[in-house]
Amino acid sequence: MPSFSLLSQSILSGIFVGALYGLMGLGLSLSWGLLRLINLAHFAFAFLAAYLCYQLASKGMNPLLTLGLIVPLFFLVGAGLHWVMARFSVSPFNSLLLSFGLMGIVESLIQAVWTADFRKLESSYAHMKFKLGHLFVPVPELITLVLAVGLCFAVWAVLRYTDIGKAMRAAAQDAPIAAAFGVNEKALGLLLAGVCSALASVAGVCIALSFTLAPSQMYAWVGVVFAAVMLGGLGSALGPLLAGTVIGVSEAITMAVFAPSWAPIVSFTLLILILLLRPGRPA
Repeated sequence: MPSFSLLSQSILSGIFVGALYGLMGLGLSLSWGLLRLINLAHFAFAFLAAYLCYQLASKGMNPLLTLGLIVPLFFLVGAGLHWVMARFSVSPFNSLLLSFGLMGIVESLIQAVWTADFRKLESSYAHMKFKLGHLFVPVPELITLVLAVGLCFAVWAVLRYTDIGKAMRAAAQDAPIAAAFGVNEKALGLLLAGVCSALASVAGVCIALSFTLAPSQMYAWVGVVFAAVMLGGLGSALGPLLAGTVIGVSEAITMAVFAPSWAPIVSFTLLILILLLRPGRPA
C-alpha cells in the first residue's frame, strides 16, 4: 500500500484531472442533451485550441491571454458547424458520423501544421507550485480547477435562472410548444453550439498548460469524457464536473495502489456499467 502522503497527493492530482474531464465534458453534455447532437468534433476543437495556444505562447503571448483570441474564434466555428448541421437536418446518429469525420480532418490539419511530434508548452506557469501542508499544488492544474468550477457553475446559473437558459431547456424538451410561446429555436441553437465549442477551447488551453501535445491523443480522451458525461447526465452543467472528479480520483487511487496501466479500466468500467444499468435514461 502507498504511504498516506503519496495517497493524498494522488487524490489531489485526481481532483485536478477530474476537473479537466468535467470541463471537457461540459460542452459535450450541453450539445448532446439540449441540441440532440453528438459532437465528437468537440475533442478535435479542444486539441486544435491547445495547439493554437501553444503557437501563440511560443511567440511570447501569455497562455491565459490567448483565451481572448481563441474563445471567440471557436464560438464562431461551433456556431457555423451547427448552422450546417441544421441546414441539412442532420440526425443525432449522422451528427456522430459527421463529427467523427471532422475529427479526422482536424487531426490531419494539426499534423500538417505542427507535425506528429510531441509538443510541450513552456510558460511561466509550467514550474510554478506551492506547498499546502504536505501536498504540492501545481499552478497550471490549479488554474484548470478554478476555470472548470467557475464555468460549470456559471453555465448552471444561466440555465437555471435566466430567460435564455429557460428557453434553451424548453426548446430541448418540446421545440414546437416552445416555438409557439416565442422561443427562437434556431438562434438559441447557434448560440448554444457556439458556447459549447468555446468551452472546448478553454479546455484545450488547460490541456496545453498541463500536458504534452500530440494529435492522436485526442482519441484517448473520448472514452473517459463520455463516461463523465453519461454518469453526470446529459444536458447537466454540474454533473460532468462531479462525475469527472469521481473518475479522476478513482483513476489516481488505482494508479497509486496498483499501476498506471490499470487506470483506464476505471473509466471504461464505469461507462459500461452505466450503459448496462441505465440504458433508457432520459436526456
